[in-house]
Parts: sequence; structure tokens; C-alpha cells
Amino acid sequence: MVLKFYASQFVAAGNGIVALALAEKQAAFEFVPIDMAAKEHKTEEYIAMNPFAQVPAINDDGFAMYESRAICRYLDERFAGQGATLVPKGMEERAVVEQAISVESMAFAPPLAKVVMELVFKVRRGLAPDRALADEGMKEISNILDVYEVILAKHRYLAGDDFTLADLVHYAYAPMLAENGVDIMTVKERPNVARWWNELMSRPTWIKLKAEGMKSTV
Repeated sequence: MVLKFYASQFVAAGNGIVALALAEKQAAFEFVPIDMAAKEHKTEEYIAMNPFAQVPAINDDGFAMYESRAICRYLDERFAGQGATLVPKGMEERAVVEQAISVESMAFAPPLAKVVMELVFKVRRGLAPDRALADEGMKEISNILDVYEVILAKHRYLAGDDFTLADLVHYAYAPMLAENGVDIMTVKERPNVARWWNELMSRPTWIKLKAEGMKSTV
């Protein structure tokens, strides 16, 4: 039975991370679109897979999972030996990847989500953004990127010289900000961050996902 990937058509946040992980792993899957406006994520069937009634989720021949980072780790093992290796097997190498993912999830993602809410989602709804809140989030992000600049001066990616899940998770919201005129990654003061980010934006898997959107591979 082919793996099923449940998500909205929104190529961002957890949806985008899992879709990109599937692409990087060259995985065969069936995309099952979830219409959030129609509350398809609130159905009894869907909540049986994800009790938090959120997207994304996967069902791999009866084994259901939710939470994007956990799903990506599973996919890396499930499709081991094909596509990119997202989490290395070596103990120390894996520890460094997990370290970087922890920084992203605990320090980078929260202020980024705050900025996206103010400068993207509110604007799309015709609401006035809270500039003070957005500025506060931008300052927090800037502080993290200053540290990233030091890390990326030492190696090509956040956890070494290979692309890993530590880099992939950063696709969640930062591209959306750039598309809406707030590019926090390519300022001249951080040439290594800019180099790293431009490389991520140039990955064929990301370019194809953005161009074609969510769709099955079987």
C-alpha cells in the first residue's frame, strides 16, 4: 500500500516541510488534499490519525503519524538508501543535526511565526499588522541569524557540509516572507547566511515543489 500524505495545498509550514522531504527522498506517495475551509481536518476519520486536527499527517499502510519534523525523521528511515540522507547515521553527526533542529524549532521558528502572522497573514486578511510585534520578532530572528553567520562560515550547511533536515526545516515560513517583500536571509551583513539561503532556494526539489504544488507521485 502506498504512503498517503494528508495536507492542505499550502506549500509552507509543516505541509511544505513534509512535501519537500518526500521530494528529497524520491518517495512514492499519494497526496490527499485536506480542505481546511470545509473543516475536513475536523472529521472523525482525520482526527483518528491526528488528534490535534492539524495538517500534515501521513498514513503508511496503517501506520499514522503527525508533526512535520517527526514525519521527516520517519521518512528518512522509511526511504533509506534513496534520495538525500536527511539525518546521518553517525552518532556525533546525528547529534549536531538534532542540535541545529532544536535551535530552529525553539529559537528561530517562534519569532518567525510571529512576523509571518503580522506581515503576511494579517495583511492578506486586510487587517493592520502590529508593527511593534513584528519588529520584536525581527530582532529575535536577527540575533539567531548572527549566530548562523558564524556557524556557516565554518561549513556549507548548518550541521556540516551536507544538506540535512537541519536545513530543510527552515523552508517552513522564511520563503513566504521573502515572497511578501521581507527577505531576512540575504542582507549584505551576513554573506554566509545569504550564500546558504540562496543555495537552499536553488535546490531543484524546492523549485519544482513551488512551481507544481502538492501532487501525488503515483
